[in-house]
Order: sequence, then C-alpha cells, then structure tokens
Amino acid sequence: MSEVVPVAGPPALDQQHARPHDGWLAHHFDDLDQQHAAAELGMWLFLVTEFMFFGGLFTAYMVYHGWYGQDFATGSHTMHLVLGTINTAVLLTSSFSMAVAVHAAAQGHRTMLIAMLLATITLGAVFLGIKAYEYHAKFVEGLVPFIANSQFEMHANVGLETFLNLYFLMTGVHAAHMVIGIAILGTLVGAALRHRLPIQRSVLVHNVGLYWHFVDLVWVYLFPFFYLVTG
Repeated sequence: MSEVVPVAGPPALDQQHARPHDGWLAHHFDDLDQQHAAAELGMWLFLVTEFMFFGGLFTAYMVYHGWYGQDFATGSHTMHLVLGTINTAVLLTSSFSMAVAVHAAAQGHRTMLIAMLLATITLGAVFLGIKAYEYHAKFVEGLVPFIANSQFEMHANVGLETFLNLYFLMTGVHAAHMVIGIAILGTLVGAALRHRLPIQRSVLVHNVGLYWHFVDLVWVYLFPFFYLVTG
C-alpha cells in the first residue's frame, strides 16, 4: 500500500499576517506607501464633502447677490477692509508655515516640524482674534440682524440684512473650521514632542496640511465676496 502524503494547504490566516511589519504599519496594508495612499485618499474624500458643503453656501450667496446686488454693495461698505486684508495675509502666511511643516515631517526634522506647527497655530489664533474683533464691532454698530436691538428693527432692509446674515453664517462656519484645525495642530505638536511623529507617520501631518490649505482656500473666496463687492 502506497503511503499517503498530506498536501500542504494555504497558510493559515494568522500565519499570513505573521510576516514582519513596520511598527507603524497596520496589518491590513502591504507597506507604508499603500497605507499612506489610503489615508490621503480618505482625506480627499472628506474634503470633497466639505467642498460640497461650502459650495451650497456660495451658491446661495450668488443667488441672493443677483437679487440684491446694490444692497450687497452697501453691506460690503460696512466691512473693515483693512482688517480683512490683514487676515488674508495672515492666513496665506499660515499656509506657507503649514507647507514647511509638512516638508519637515517628511524629512524627519522634528525641531522644524514643531516650530512650524506652532507658527501655524499662532497665525490661526491671530486670524480668529481679528475676526472676533470684527464681530464685536458689528455688534456695537448694531449690524447683527439676528440679535435684538439691532438697527434692522428700526428700518428693515431685506437685501442688507441678507448680506449680513450670510456674512455671519459663512465666516462663522469658516471660523469653526479654523478652531478645529488649530485643535488638530495642537494634537500634532503634542505627538511630535513625545516623538510620536516619525517619518513613517508623516502622512498625518500631510493630511492635516490638506485640511488647513482647504480652509485657507475658502477664505480666499470669502474675502472678495464680502469685502470687495460692487453693485
């Protein structure tokens, strides 16, 4: 009688996953490049939803501007152009510091990474401080339609009121995104200080950079929409 030789089957699932992996590599990815590509794709998909959200707000603005063009121009004259211009410069500078931080993370320059993240946080805080001052000025001037005792109770102007409502809505949502971004940047600083952001995890900084650049891009459109309106 011939001897039966057992046929080796495919390796068990546990054995398949037992191959050596980098300490920062999740078990369901083959290598770090694949993991980074998946993470970046996820961030882009998230940003697409953000584009759609702000796209709806910008569409509403364009529709109302078509209806109340002259009133929107009047509303634009109530904006503090100098402060808006300064804030634009601040955000564009923060985009530069964020880009340097992304490069530093990819090169493994921890000190530069921390410095640039802190610089971006500082610039973001300056932006929010200036915006808070503008909001306060609007309150003092009685140009906040949804708050009692505003000028709009005495002489309603639908077009101007719509303009200011959109201003507070759209810049307020943008400011909320800034606050979230600053909080995430603070988390990255903490991770870098604990040596938890090596080159293998630079995709985290890269993705936060994409988010930050998106927020800056939104402001690039908000600035002319509210500060540079003509009839």
